Amino acid sequence: MIYNTISDCARRGEKMLVRLIDPDKFDAATLCEGFDLYFVGGSTAEGCSSVVRAIHDTCSTPVVLFPGNPGQFTPEADALLFLTLMNSRDPRFLIEWQLQSADAIVDSGIESIPMGYILVDGGRKSTTQQLTGATPVPQGDIPAAVRMARAAQLLGKQLIYLEAGSGAETPVSQPVISAVRKAVNLPLTVGGGIRTPQQMLDAYAAGADIVVIGNHFEQHPEQMADFIGVLSGSYRSTNAVIPSHN
Repeated sequence: MIYNTISDCARRGEKMLVRLIDPDKFDAATLCEGFDLYFVGGSTAEGCSSVVRAIHDTCSTPVVLFPGNPGQFTPEADALLFLTLMNSRDPRFLIEWQLQSADAIVDSGIESIPMGYILVDGGRKSTTQQLTGATPVPQGDIPAAVRMARAAQLLGKQLIYLEAGSGAETPVSQPVISAVRKAVNLPLTVGGGIRTPQQMLDAYAAGADIVVIGNHFEQHPEQMADFIGVLSGSYRSTNAVIPSHN
């Protein structure tokens, strides 16, 4: 199970690097080994099946759906992030879309990972914010981020995701990551605005178990090997990559 491996890596202190792929911007030529997972999903895309198949045909890396709407579900993925947008007060993102997809998810038998998704202010209005109307947590309002993370854990979520938004000017700060890390005992994922290996290492040092990078690798796929190499040299004492579905 993918979540068991995530938990095991977090417990051992082995950090994971995930590449996020937006189906609307997918380029199969940029696929490569070395990531622990591929997340597939986007704020506006409808179909993910062809992207999931392309990754499976090219790489041994497992694919996890990170759906922006119920139309992105495909049972061809290896797992699904069943997310709740903790900032939202819109019932669509709290329960309605989850109800729409629940039968298909259960009937498919796909592994589902309940996740508390927390949008943090990244210095610009993200696509997620524009589409959902959710108010991001200010970087300086650490108690608000902690409350959302604690509420997510109390609701039974298995994973926390701190997200500054695609193309964020500022990644989630180390104080926010550190405070949330201390407040909950769940694997912690951080993404948005990470453009350098040092920013990735800063997130890990603050307590992130998983770093997700999407937009930067869309623009600079030639840098993927640098990030993978830095991670391997710093945090992978053993092979943390999840076994393939094959």
